[in-house]
Amino acid sequence: MLDPSLYDLEFVITHWGTDRVPIQAVRRAVFIAEQGIDERDEWDDTDITCPHVLALRNREPVGTGRLGPDGKIGRLAVLSELRGRGVGTEILKRLLWEARSRGLHEAYLHAQVAAMPFYAKFGFVPEGEEFVEAGIPHRRMRLRLE
Repeated sequence: MLDPSLYDLEFVITHWGTDRVPIQAVRRAVFIAEQGIDERDEWDDTDITCPHVLALRNREPVGTGRLGPDGKIGRLAVLSELRGRGVGTEILKRLLWEARSRGLHEAYLHAQVAAMPFYAKFGFVPEGEEFVEAGIPHRRMRLRLE
């Protein structure tokens, strides 16, 4: 549930061509600056084919995530000062809504191992073995969509 102090947040479904700069700002802060992921590993050609959810507070970007054409949810990021207050939950809900609206029957993701409990709350189930992606332990998780 979204923290009541954040009811001023706006969540929009957008695209790379429209909102590349604010999407990059969030991902650069979280993945590159905070988690130390190499910038070359962060950007890929998938971004231009994906719908993105962008969370804005006072028109400033605070969170984002994307949905690949194959149902892969990725690059879900929330600025550190807003974590644990429902922003990531709202982004994920909108990504799952987008997946359903596109007729997808399942969604999957490569969860950072530390974030697996977050995704499990939505019904994502771990599959396969743990693996390292961009220097961080991950595990594939899948959710059947109703």
